[in-house]
Amino acid sequence: MKNIVAAILCGAFLLTGCSAEKPDKVVSEAHSRDIFAMDTFMTMKAYGENAEGALTEAAVKITDLEKLLAVTDPESDISRINSGSGSDVQVSEDTAAIIEAGLKYGEMTGGALDITVYPVLREWGFTTGEYKIPTNEEITSLLKSVDYTKVQLTDDRVEIPQGSMVDTGSLAKGYTSDRVIEILRENGVTSAIVSLGGNVQSLGLKPDGSQWKVGIKDPFQPDSEMCIVSVGEKAVITSGNYERYFEGEDGRVYWHIIDPSDGAPADNGLVSVTVIGDSGLMCDALSTALFVCGTDKAQQIWRSEQSFDMVLVTDDHRLLVTEGIADSITNISSMDMEVLSLD
Repeated sequence: MKNIVAAILCGAFLLTGCSAEKPDKVVSEAHSRDIFAMDTFMTMKAYGENAEGALTEAAVKITDLEKLLAVTDPESDISRINSGSGSDVQVSEDTAAIIEAGLKYGEMTGGALDITVYPVLREWGFTTGEYKIPTNEEITSLLKSVDYTKVQLTDDRVEIPQGSMVDTGSLAKGYTSDRVIEILRENGVTSAIVSLGGNVQSLGLKPDGSQWKVGIKDPFQPDSEMCIVSVGEKAVITSGNYERYFEGEDGRVYWHIIDPSDGAPADNGLVSVTVIGDSGLMCDALSTALFVCGTDKAQQIWRSEQSFDMVLVTDDHRLLVTEGIADSITNISSMDMEVLSLD
C-alpha cells in the first residue's frame, strides 16, 4: 500500500575502486534481481558466489508474503481475517509476526499507527484508485470500527470485532526487507542492498568496505534528492505526503497517510519522515506513525526509545536530523539542517 520514496543513488549499487587492494573477483561480482510485487517495483543486488541463488530464494519469499498480506486478495491471510465475521482465524507465522508488530508499534505511538484504519483508507479511495472526499458522517461511522487494541492475537490465531478490518500495508515492505536480508545472510552473502519500492535496506558494507549512500527525496521537489545519508547495515525508509495523493474538487490536496484519530489525511506539520535503524519493520512502521504524530511527538518518541534515527521535514521547510545520523548526512537542499539532540 505504502509507496516509500527513499531513492538509492546509482553509486549505492556500484562497486567503487576506492580500496587499495584489488577486490576478490568472486566476492565483488554483483548479482541483481528485479521483481514487481506489492504494487511496486523492487530491485535487489547482492555480491558473492552464493548471491544468485539467494536472490532467487528472496524473490520467492517476496511473492509468498504478497499472497499472505495483500488486503485486496480474497485468499490472503489478511482478507480471511477481515471476512472472519468476528471469529478467530488461523494465519501463517509471517502474518502473526507482522500483526504482533502492528500492535506493538500502535501502543508505542499512542495509536498513531493503527492497523485497523483500512476502512477509512478505502473510503478515501487510496486502495481502489477511486478517489473521493468522504463526508463527516461517513468518516464518523467508519471510525467506530477503528481500534487496534481490539485486535486479539493468540499464537497463530487472529480475531477482530465484526465490522473491523485490518491492513498491514504500513509494515509489509519493511517486514519483507527484513526477511530478504535474513535469506541473503543465511546463504553466506555479506554485502547486499535492496530497494522494495524505495524501502532501502542493506546488508554489511559495500564490497570495497565503504558505506552505502542513499538519497532521500525532497518532498517539495520529489524528482530531486534533498540529502544523502551514508550507512552501513541499516534500513532507510521514508513516508511523505507526495507519495500517493489526489486533488479534490475543493482544490485541496489529500494524501494517503490517514490520522486514525480523525480519519483524515495526517496534517500535523510534517511533509516527510525518514527513519533509519536496524530493522526494516520498525523503520516502516515508525515512518508512518511519526508522520501522523507531528514534529513534537515524533521527537518525544525518538528520545524515549533511542533505537532509531530520523530525518524530518516540516511544512515550513525545516530539515531536522537526529544527532546520531547528523555526521552521515550530506545536505544538498536549500533548507538549513537543524540537529536534534537527546538533551
